[in-house]
Amino acid sequence: MGSDTDFSAVYAREIERVLIFLARRTLDVTLAADLAAETFALAFRAWPKLEGRTDEEVRAWLFTVARRQVGRYFRSARAEQRAVRRLGIQVPIVHEDDIDLIEERAGLSALRAEISAQLVSLNPQQRDALRLRVVQERPYPEVAIALGISEQAARARVSRGLRALRSVLETARPTEEVCK
Repeated sequence: MGSDTDFSAVYAREIERVLIFLARRTLDVTLAADLAAETFALAFRAWPKLEGRTDEEVRAWLFTVARRQVGRYFRSARAEQRAVRRLGIQVPIVHEDDIDLIEERAGLSALRAEISAQLVSLNPQQRDALRLRVVQERPYPEVAIALGISEQAARARVSRGLRALRSVLETARPTEEVCK
């Protein structure tokens, strides 16, 4: 591996898997497309280092990068697009028909319903902490004040709530058939 042709082949083979992976974690197809573009921009920059790797190793590397992109997005509440801009890569425009197709292929309707059900089953303290921290994007000190608890307790409630929601995502993995 290592040539531009090889990178194009990897992109063609892996873009749908990476896009579905990201859509299932963000529940937002447009955001998933942005994060996929960032993932492949980073992959393109690192391509010379991946020379000689097997398809499985490259795929694992791509999914590690994609997972980190999601984490970075959620920590900062915005997708980092510097690598995409720096490389001059045009983020593809995702049309409404494409969004519907990706949402269907990724099973986002069912996943949203499962996450909603899991949210309802959380205890009210965890649910309130998640609403303040994740939905309203408030910093932990503000979450703690709003809930009348210590910052450490606020972090623990958010962490427990996110762990419960993560279990929904981990049990609702797409089948290999969806990713072909």
